[in-house]
Amino acid sequence: MKKRVLFLFMVMISLLGFSQVQDVTYTISPNTFEEDDSITITVDGTTLNEASWGITDNALYIWSWSYDLNDENSMDCPTNGSWTNSNEANKLSYNSTNDEYSITFTPSTFYARTDIGRIGFLFKAKDGSGDKKTPDYYAEVGSFQLTRTAPTDQTTIITSGQVVPITATTTLAADFVLKANGNVVNSSSSSSTSYSYSPTLTESTFYELEATNGSTTLTSSFQIIVTPTVTEAPVPANMKDGINYDTGDNTKATLVLYAPAKNYIHIISSLNNWLVNDNYLLKKDSTKDRFWIELTGLTPQTDITFQYLIDGTLRVADPYSTTVLTESNDQFIDSTTYPNLPAYPTGQTNHSVSLIRTGEIPYNWQITNFTPPAKEDLVIYELLVRDFDALHSFDAVKARLDYLQDLGINAIELMPVSEFDGNSSWGYNPSFHMALDKYYGTTNAFKQLIDECHSRGIAVIIDVVYNHGTGQHPFYRMWNTDNGGYGGQASVDSPFFNAVATHPFNVFNDFNHENQATKDYVKRTVQYWIEEYKIDGMRWDLSKGFTQVSTTDVGVWSSYQAGRIAILKEYADYQWEVDADSYVILEHFADNSEETELINYRVGEGSKGMMVWGNHNHTYNEATMGYHENGKSDFSWISYKNRGWTVPANVSFMESHDEQRLMYKNLQFGNSNSGYDITNLATALDREELAGAFYFTIPGPKMIWQFGELGYDIDINFNGRTGEKPILWNYFNETDRKDIYDTWATLIALKKEYDVFRTNDFTLDVANTNGLKTIHLTDPNGSSSLKYVTIIGNFGVTTQDITPAFQQVGTWYDLLDNNTTINVTNVNSVISLQPGEYKVYGSSPSTLSTEDNSISRFTVYPNPSRDYIHINVNVTEMIIYNMLGKKVLAYKGNYRPDHPFHIGSLPKGMYILKMKEAHKTTTTKLIIN
Repeated sequence: MKKRVLFLFMVMISLLGFSQVQDVTYTISPNTFEEDDSITITVDGTTLNEASWGITDNALYIWSWSYDLNDENSMDCPTNGSWTNSNEANKLSYNSTNDEYSITFTPSTFYARTDIGRIGFLFKAKDGSGDKKTPDYYAEVGSFQLTRTAPTDQTTIITSGQVVPITATTTLAADFVLKANGNVVNSSSSSSTSYSYSPTLTESTFYELEATNGSTTLTSSFQIIVTPTVTEAPVPANMKDGINYDTGDNTKATLVLYAPAKNYIHIISSLNNWLVNDNYLLKKDSTKDRFWIELTGLTPQTDITFQYLIDGTLRVADPYSTTVLTESNDQFIDSTTYPNLPAYPTGQTNHSVSLIRTGEIPYNWQITNFTPPAKEDLVIYELLVRDFDALHSFDAVKARLDYLQDLGINAIELMPVSEFDGNSSWGYNPSFHMALDKYYGTTNAFKQLIDECHSRGIAVIIDVVYNHGTGQHPFYRMWNTDNGGYGGQASVDSPFFNAVATHPFNVFNDFNHENQATKDYVKRTVQYWIEEYKIDGMRWDLSKGFTQVSTTDVGVWSSYQAGRIAILKEYADYQWEVDADSYVILEHFADNSEETELINYRVGEGSKGMMVWGNHNHTYNEATMGYHENGKSDFSWISYKNRGWTVPANVSFMESHDEQRLMYKNLQFGNSNSGYDITNLATALDREELAGAFYFTIPGPKMIWQFGELGYDIDINFNGRTGEKPILWNYFNETDRKDIYDTWATLIALKKEYDVFRTNDFTLDVANTNGLKTIHLTDPNGSSSLKYVTIIGNFGVTTQDITPAFQQVGTWYDLLDNNTTINVTNVNSVISLQPGEYKVYGSSPSTLSTEDNSISRFTVYPNPSRDYIHINVNVTEMIIYNMLGKKVLAYKGNYRPDHPFHIGSLPKGMYILKMKEAHKTTTTKLIIN
């Protein structure tokens, strides 16, 4: 018998804010058809905005697939082409008179298969990247069709004892069977084209109406929910919002949902076949506006998927899910990235679902004593997992850590990794703030990446997005004007979102951070990331948006706001409550008085005090391009002292994910003079080395955007601003590009090695209209190391003389050229610099060799020793070998000077001690007595 099931749920696809999904009106003629019939699908062009997809010449395409007679075993149409380049065979014809697109085909030919029970299709631009497509649409194959005429909704809510008419029609005469919760309750063998039955219901029931014509059976499924009586009971002690696992009983889990003004909530899940069952009705704690349920008898290490069914109609995943499954994205995640990905319950529900798995074996952290770098020493590498490696995974990033460690960075900042709409994204479209996005890998893979980073002395910072949530966010769907859909706007009773955004840069749905519900949500999710993943800090995206001062004026929005400051101080406290050393970095760009108050908050308490992003892209790029008139290339605002600050709290950058790449503009718009042309590739790359010399040497935290160290020169708008960019690891093998990497690595090593680059005694002379720039740094305590540094550079396009103004006469050392010496007899004697030439001079030579057996800087004490030894400098690795060369003890991490290393487990004798700090490795003898 051929049996086709008409799915209970229509698949809903989010109108993604960062994507460009459009719903269109279409028709199929004839409306019932066999697989050998010719059919025509017509799209109403008035319902399509071609320009938003960049469509020209009416180039619209169909992307299609088919199923077998049981509506299973999907196969793509062989002429689809690729997602980024549709086959011309699937292009729709355009009728300008009617503004209609159409395509005609015979299913068995079009799909190159027979016994087709169902077809699926969508319409798209030729290059569909960036979600330039419609939702998925479906059509049943066969002239025999079943239509349910009552009840018309998939879910109907009634009171107990109510009569419910059930009626249906078919296109051909059929025998009917009605099943309730799997049991036959009514049948009709009259071979009629209509059906009618009216039961009286006292309990919730799932119905299946079957119509059989010959060998074909069609099924229409629906449910009737009888409004339940809710039990009032207090939420059990120590339960948090979301999923609570019982550490003493791995067969139990307690779910808690904040849902003011909601009447009743069921759990629908793999535990109850996704049917409404009052055994899974949540209790209600009206005093806390929360519903809860304790699930028992669970099988440990078994995947359980579930949703909340609110008031009988709205299906949402838990807002505090740590893993969510999505119907339209998960099938595109490969098993290499995410092995054994649980299957989405297709055909049983729609929208995102939550995952419960009790009895999981905790991750065994290898590094438990990591100390993050001091804020002033930070060199952060901002990284988008998707565009960093073709495998777009945490594992792939981990495999590249040698590259990053050799560059010398000591922190990675990951663009958002919490669950976002779609798969390919920048991540600033968050839908679940506590779930890891599966497109990048598993939770253990993320922990392994962090563990490995910590073993190398590299901190991990994540980008978090709390200005807004997308339409898929459960708390948005629970209170909106779209009846729980993804569109509309937040309703006035929303405890979380503003109906209208309060500031001009908002996207998606604007959180109201003055509401206690939002604060509770932020606290719960922020602290989870720190506790669960041991991340070292957070970069708060669009933190200036955390305001209820409504304005469309950017100037007003950026002005001092006490309310916003209070919110951000509270959020910083959330981080420090669970990790006193956690970095708090704000993308703020507000009035200097506001940023000053934020960076000074709790600044004297250990490692506390916030940091803010400092965008210097424009001035540095003007400098690299060779334009200096009217202060264009004056990047002196990078100095925290110019802002009236006493601490270097500005995370400065020449590039971030949001700015045009320096090299792109060098090549497109660089200045020139005679034989010197900045649009020449080699010259443009040299200008990046010059910029680095005047960037990393300025005291304070710094950030690099991925591949800036190789002169990445792809337009930020390539493939759309947020679209995927070419991953060009081959650049590392090009000499001129590798020179930037090597130069920046040396500059970073200098920055971390010598206190002079932490000094508050420094001056910048970088405003000259001729492009000549100087930096002077003095370490008043550096007489025995590196006391003075003078940096000179010619950002112009002609040879020029510069007055270096050395701090003293005597021998100076070129720190970037093997400590080549010059003898300074007059501190103001001019030096001639070619265009693009620069020098970093030190009053003492640097010692940055990769293998240096001198122990002049390293002191190990006590030596001899018995139980503990200390090393007087910051080290990332300490290894002890016996006299036969066998490793007998090792420590890896980021250890502060004078950290105690326990050696009491080793027997008496002579040993070799190897210590590593940044780019320097030193060995010495150690005696244990």
